Amino acid sequence: MPGFYAHSTDRRDKGDWHSLAGHLGEVGRRARASADVFGAGAMAEVAGLMHDLGKYTDDFQRRLEGQGVKVDHATHGARETLAHYATLGQLPYLIAYTIAGHHAGLANGAGGEGGRTALADRLTKTLPSLQEAWRKELTLPPADAVKAAALQLKPVSARGGFQLAFLTRMLFSTLVDADYLDTDAFYRRVEGREARDAAPPPSLEALRERLDAYLAQLRDSGRDSEVHCMRQEVLGAVRARAEDAPGLFSLTVPTGGGKTLTSMAFALEHAIAHGLRRVIYVIPFTSIIEQNAAVFRRAFGDLGEAAVLEHHSALPDDAGQAAESRDKLRRAMENWDAPIVVTTAVQFFESLFADRPARCRKLHNIAGSVVVLDEAQMLPPAMLRPCVAALDELALNYRTSIVLCTATQPALRREDGFEGGFADVRELVPDPPALYRRLARVSVHDIGAQDEEALATLLRERPQALCIVNSRRHARALYDRIAELPGAIHLSTLMHARHRSAVLAEVRRRLAAGEPCRVVSTSLIEAGVDVDFPCVLRAEAGLDAIAQAAGRCNREGRRSRDDSEVLVFASPDFKPPHELARYAQAYRAVARRRADDLLGLDAVRDYFLEMYWQKGDKGLDQASLMALLKDCGPRNLPFETLATRFRMIENTQRPVIVPFELDADGRVVPSPTAGRALEDLLAVDPAPRVGVIARRLQPYLVQLPEAAFAALRALGAVQPIQPERYGDQFMRLMLAGHYDRRFGVRLEGQEVISAESNIW
Repeated sequence: MPGFYAHSTDRRDKGDWHSLAGHLGEVGRRARASADVFGAGAMAEVAGLMHDLGKYTDDFQRRLEGQGVKVDHATHGARETLAHYATLGQLPYLIAYTIAGHHAGLANGAGGEGGRTALADRLTKTLPSLQEAWRKELTLPPADAVKAAALQLKPVSARGGFQLAFLTRMLFSTLVDADYLDTDAFYRRVEGREARDAAPPPSLEALRERLDAYLAQLRDSGRDSEVHCMRQEVLGAVRARAEDAPGLFSLTVPTGGGKTLTSMAFALEHAIAHGLRRVIYVIPFTSIIEQNAAVFRRAFGDLGEAAVLEHHSALPDDAGQAAESRDKLRRAMENWDAPIVVTTAVQFFESLFADRPARCRKLHNIAGSVVVLDEAQMLPPAMLRPCVAALDELALNYRTSIVLCTATQPALRREDGFEGGFADVRELVPDPPALYRRLARVSVHDIGAQDEEALATLLRERPQALCIVNSRRHARALYDRIAELPGAIHLSTLMHARHRSAVLAEVRRRLAAGEPCRVVSTSLIEAGVDVDFPCVLRAEAGLDAIAQAAGRCNREGRRSRDDSEVLVFASPDFKPPHELARYAQAYRAVARRRADDLLGLDAVRDYFLEMYWQKGDKGLDQASLMALLKDCGPRNLPFETLATRFRMIENTQRPVIVPFELDADGRVVPSPTAGRALEDLLAVDPAPRVGVIARRLQPYLVQLPEAAFAALRALGAVQPIQPERYGDQFMRLMLAGHYDRRFGVRLEGQEVISAESNIW
């Protein structure tokens, strides 16, 4: 044949077809550049050069011409890689996984579990004859370089299989991203479109300049507040540590101490000082990701929109996959190649254990970055050991600095007795206990069991008060009891983000004006929501949740501590969900010992030790992922099994687009913004912009319990958008009558309302 090609166009003379050798060479170069960040460039280059080796077959070339049947063009590369580097023993298997799975995803190494064919079986299948031209057109890195790339990783004796799987997934990320980018660049040239990197994002130095200007404005705006002055002291002390060597850090600041902007300022300074590439800000709550992203965009001024990528799991990563199957290149590019990434813990950690190309593609861009784990205490206990191992591995071998940022620092260090925990974590705040004493702004009291009428009485007696409960059902029932009181407001995740923002704006206005403001809310208001009540009532939960609730009381320190109450109560009428009941049990155990200082650092440490003791070793890795990997070697890594088992939460929620908003008179009306996004989604060929459209719709999403979703769908109140194109990926609420200005989505029957699950 006169030549071999990777991709075709409509030209039958093949004058503008994509040269196969050129594609493989460019993918190898891109993959190597990405993996050089963590020292494995030679391994990634091999994966890039060999990933489409099976296109050196007559069958595949005929397929490009419109003839023949589908051809497995990945397995040849895996097989030839193992043969070429046979002297390296089992090490080349790590590369073989990435090549074999670069379309379908990473498979298990051996065994029958999983939907994909195991790598061992792929390697023995019958394949079309491979043309020898590849040996002349490709030059592979020497075996010594490949071996050196693997040996530079620092081993941890108890994590052998875990580290092998982690490295393979990182290599896989460099390959699939390089493949997508080069293929996209080819079609952009053919179609005369602008190159994707034609407008580079702002530099970290430019963002630091904007942030400095913003922080200077804040510094000058609140000189009369003691709390404000302490925030400035913390900011200065933490930024001064930016030159510290990369690794593991903790930032232990009481709620209301300004840790959001302080952590971003440190992360930027630290990244610039050490040549790191981006800041990844990981948030546990889907309900506040938009809010935090907006804070950062505002802080970065005119560069904010170009700098900040907001990415979470409310809509599927593979939204628009049906369109992609017609043209894999017309996809939303989600590789986290941005200076500032704001994401959720679900997106971050499930990607680190994923097996699909779309989900793994971003991973290599975590390497060489600063990761700020906001509200670090919110890592779910059931997946705690795998999450800690992943963070530790990023810091140890992937040039990543991790900042554990929280007011209630979890006991995750080896010195705390946490097996396999963090070592050498450096605290950025000079004296956290002293800071906690200075920032103590509330008095916390446990007032025991309170029925609904007693809670309603407490709210009647206090014209400005916030009551936080553990379920949507409880919030609705309590609100119904006080609805006639002046300033009664209900807040829940049955409202979409835009609606909640409007409600919170009214709450802040009332508080500032001294007007009655009695808010009943689920836990969504606890983290990162800037409100300042003189009194907060909190249903029993974990001590970390109570500390978060306390951060909504006397936030600016303008009232005396004695006049700023946080009242913790038990609800005999609404028992907390099972997992919250365990957290509440741990809280009660600590409250008996530390009643004099429930929010102090010693109480917090005791709480987490109590909670981990209750869970036991197996309870901190319920899916037994670390045990599964303990004895694995390169040939039997269980990638598909790991991805199936690793779930940050059991997701029983279904996202629904609610294209309505409130008008000036408080009526529910169609939202023009959501409406335009839906029109774009219904366009003849929206595929190139599906990811962008999905992000525009995120502020209008409501997560519904599965039973409520099914009930509304049966009524026709929830329907799919173009199911022939998207299946059930985009579901929308059809009528404004199913959305209430006070409560959000109307659920048919209280029995379908589950416990609040707005986190992650």
